[in-house]
Amino acid sequence: MKGVDIRPVATAADRRAFVDLPWWIYADDPAWVPPLKGDIHALIGGPKSNPWFLHGRAAFFLARRNGEVVGRISAQVCDLVQERTPGLGQWGLFETIDDAEVAAELIRTAEDWLRAQGMKRAQGPVSISIWDEPGLLVTGFEEPPVVMMGHHRAWYERHVLAAGYAGVKDLHAWDLPIEQPFPELVNRIVAAGERNKRIRIREVELKRFDEEAKLILDILNEAWSDNWGFVPLTDAEIAHVGKKLKPIVFPHLIRVAEYDGEPVAFMMTVPDINQLIRDLDGRLFPFGWAKLLWRLRNPQVDWMRVPLMGVRKSLQGSRTASLLAFMMIEYIRRDAVAKNGSRFGEIGWILDDNGPMISIAEAINAKIRKTYRIYERDL
Repeated sequence: MKGVDIRPVATAADRRAFVDLPWWIYADDPAWVPPLKGDIHALIGGPKSNPWFLHGRAAFFLARRNGEVVGRISAQVCDLVQERTPGLGQWGLFETIDDAEVAAELIRTAEDWLRAQGMKRAQGPVSISIWDEPGLLVTGFEEPPVVMMGHHRAWYERHVLAAGYAGVKDLHAWDLPIEQPFPELVNRIVAAGERNKRIRIREVELKRFDEEAKLILDILNEAWSDNWGFVPLTDAEIAHVGKKLKPIVFPHLIRVAEYDGEPVAFMMTVPDINQLIRDLDGRLFPFGWAKLLWRLRNPQVDWMRVPLMGVRKSLQGSRTASLLAFMMIEYIRRDAVAKNGSRFGEIGWILDDNGPMISIAEAINAKIRKTYRIYERDL
């Protein structure tokens, strides 16, 4: 369309422009937290930096007007998604000025690429995997996102709807105060679990980090396998995720639950690193890395996030699963307050139809803080 030039990312300068665009889009947004630029370059950098590309392919596009970058988008096809939902392509990493023409052209370009790949339906935003930052923020714009959660401009949804999309799934982030003990009912459940000699709740062992990471993600792959939008993490991705998370892994914030001596459940909590990197403006060099390493020695943060939690299928829906969940939540709550000075926790995201997790969140007086929405349309 007149005035908008959409072209694929083809050069190093294009990649820098793609990564740098949000600094302009969110320049006047006090809730935005600048991500580490190196992480975004790695996300889109191909198989050498992101093992997703071993089973997926993607294209990245920039929108320019009068030579100035005014928008960006990715389009991607994942072979693992095709195994579960043939013909479903995805787009993401969507950023745009509040301009109907720019937004429409970006989405149309992504759709054209997906059609050329043989896709029949488009889904987005997914940036670029369900394991990265899925969904478009539709409520909760006023507060900063916690670690590994997205933040978007309020006008994005209007442009996505104008392109003919309809919401298909909501992902909720639940928050709760953690300085005070949980309700008495939860305390009784925890006490009952502690009397059960078949149950053991332990911290992860950093000396066996690779083995522990593989165990946790194996439980995750099984526990989440029936969830909407699930795709399994491959061995290469498991190794990659473990390496990526290692700097923010603290034993007292990750618990493994054993039943009759077998690991059957886990809960992973991470400090809100966004509070520690916000003033770095996306740069670790020349001095940002030293600041971050120092801050990570004993992070004192207001917020904690529970990004991952799971229980083996053999126990799902059982009373034992509830015992394990509440025990892990309570033990981590105590330590997060005592050792990290934390005051709040975010559990999320949780799918809008995940009844068991919603029940747990409600039992500990958690409330929905933010909602992210995934959209689809036929191509």
